Amino acid sequence: MSFNISDYDFKLPKELIAFYPSKKGESRLLVVDRGKKDFYEKKFSDIVDIIPHDSLLVRNITKVVKARIFGKKESGGRVEILILDPFSEGKIFKALIKSRRRLMEKEKVFLDGNNFIEILKREGREYTVKIPFEDKEYFFERYGHVPLPPYIKREDRDDDSENYQTCYAKMIGSSAAPTAGLHFTEEILKSLEKRGVKIVDVILHIGLGTFEPVKVDDIRNHKMHSEYIQIDDDVVELLNCYKTKKKKIVAVGTTSLRTLETSFTGEIFLPKKGFTDIFIYPPYKIKSADILITNFHLPKSTLLMLVSAFAGRELILKSYNFAIEKNFRFFSYGDAMVII
Repeated sequence: MSFNISDYDFKLPKELIAFYPSKKGESRLLVVDRGKKDFYEKKFSDIVDIIPHDSLLVRNITKVVKARIFGKKESGGRVEILILDPFSEGKIFKALIKSRRRLMEKEKVFLDGNNFIEILKREGREYTVKIPFEDKEYFFERYGHVPLPPYIKREDRDDDSENYQTCYAKMIGSSAAPTAGLHFTEEILKSLEKRGVKIVDVILHIGLGTFEPVKVDDIRNHKMHSEYIQIDDDVVELLNCYKTKKKKIVAVGTTSLRTLETSFTGEIFLPKKGFTDIFIYPPYKIKSADILITNFHLPKSTLLMLVSAFAGRELILKSYNFAIEKNFRFFSYGDAMVII
C-alpha cells in the first residue's frame, strides 16, 4: 500500500469552494454506499429517512469562539492572531500569528488604547500569548472575529456567528467549526428523534490537530496536534448497549468519529476526559461507528484520509469526482456527504 500524500490529491475548480452557506438543512447530500460501491444524490433533509430508526447519533457539542484577533505592532504593522485553545483557563493561550515578520518574545500586539496581547514565546509555528483580560469570554466577544478558514477569502459578517455554529453547540472551546453539524436544524433533529433515533453528545474542541496541513510526502510521518476530548459515562453506557445489540452508531463529523475511536478499545467504549492525537488513514479499520456524516474535505488533508479509511480511498475519490462534475459545493460552508 502507498502512503504518499499525492494519493490524496484532486483538482477542485475554485468556483466550487463555498464562500457562503446554503440555508441550514437545505444543502445537497451525497450518499456513499460502501456495500454497493456506489453513490447518489439526495437533499440533506433526507437524512431523516437514511439513518436507521433505531440508531444512536453522536454529535460534537463544542462551540466555536471568535478566536481570530486583529491588532497592530508598535511599528503599525498589521497582525492577525488565531487562538488555538480558547477552552484553556486563565489569560495564556497557544496561537498562530500572521505578520510580515516573525514576532519576538515580549513584543506587544496592540488592540485599542492601552490594551495589548503580549508574545511570551515561540516554538516552531506556534506562539504562546497573553491576553489583557481575565474574562476571556468578554475578550473574545469584544475583539474577536469568527475564525473562518483561510480559503473563505472574505471578511466575517454578523451572520457568520450563527452560520458557522451548530444549532446544538454548548461547550465553548473551538477555533474552527465541526462542519458536518452545520447542516442540522432543530426540526431535523426532532424528526430523527420521532423516528426513534437516540442522540448523544461528545466534545472535541477543534484546534490545530484538525486543520493542520500535511507537509510530508509519507503521511505516516505526519504528527497530529493534540485536541481536548470528553466522552462521559452515560454516553459510554449507551454506546456499549447499542454496540452489544449490533445497532447502528452514526458519527456526525470527523471530530465525533475521532472521539469515538479514541474511546473504543476494539471491544468496548471507555469514558475519556483528556487529549487525543489520533490520526486515522488507510489501512486503519474504523470499528466504533457504522455511518459517518461529513463534508467534502481539502485535498491532501487528514480529514480526507480519515474518510478514505472509513469508505476506501478509491470510492471516496470517485465520489469526489462525481461531486465535482455535479457542481457540489466544497469545504466548511459546502454540501454534505453521508457514508453508509
